[in-house]
Amino acid sequence: MGLPAGHVTDVPGLSRSAQLKALGNGVVPQQATAALQALLARTEHTTTALAA
Repeated sequence: MGLPAGHVTDVPGLSRSAQLKALGNGVVPQQATAALQALLARTEHTTTALAA
């Protein structure tokens, strides 16, 4: 998932089911990066069009 080793599994007191839930509800860093880049590109395009 692109996370460092132990990102979830080294959390003290976190049960196995809670670890799986956290990972299942998480966002893969590469996915978040791609989404933010796409949104910024759209914002820049819109801003440029409005300025013209």
